[in-house]
Amino acid sequence: MTDNNASDASQQAETGTAGLPKKLLGGYAQFRSGMSSQQKQRFEELAEHGQKPETTVISCCDSRAAPEAIFDTGPGELFVVRNVANVVSPYDSNDHNNSTAAAIEFAVQALGVKHILVMGHARCGGVDAYRRKLIGDPIDALSAGNFIGKWITLLEPVAGIVDRSDDDTAEKLQFKLETASVRQSIEHLKSYPFIAERYERGQIGLHGAWFDISNGELLTMNGETGEFEMPLN
Repeated sequence: MTDNNASDASQQAETGTAGLPKKLLGGYAQFRSGMSSQQKQRFEELAEHGQKPETTVISCCDSRAAPEAIFDTGPGELFVVRNVANVVSPYDSNDHNNSTAAAIEFAVQALGVKHILVMGHARCGGVDAYRRKLIGDPIDALSAGNFIGKWITLLEPVAGIVDRSDDDTAEKLQFKLETASVRQSIEHLKSYPFIAERYERGQIGLHGAWFDISNGELLTMNGETGEFEMPLN
């Protein structure tokens, strides 16, 4: 058997007859068999009456920082928007290919959410790529010509609002950039007319948070000071 054939056989062994990874199919089977009557009723209600989440969470694509798991929520409770480094770009009426902006518009205009939470997290790969570029140690794979390289240029204004010190370790600078990125995204949210109007009337809340993957702790942003604090003792 050639290396290619062996690789194909190994890959096929990891998938089921439907072509999906066996882990996914097994998880779905467990989900179906373990559904309680209350859960079934919940899905029926969501199907019949639609979704009515009160909160939108804008978070990173990182698989380790899943909002539904962190906040222990079920189907229909959160409207989650995920992208690399949980970035919200400034409002631009001519940018018709911005999926994050489209999702935010739908959440606010169609679903009428009452809160938007921007949640950053520790060890964010997108922020780390920008940090390394900032200190003159760029990652070769993230050139300006590829998707991620272009995307993280949205973080460039963050450098101007970070209080950098020569004593900063890589981890400390990373934390400063991750939290500053959250603050920047919240300010960008205010540039969207349909959000600004509601925010000024007190009809929508804008919040920031930062999740530490290593210990499961969540810090929330103080709306007055902009500092990140422990919400629970």
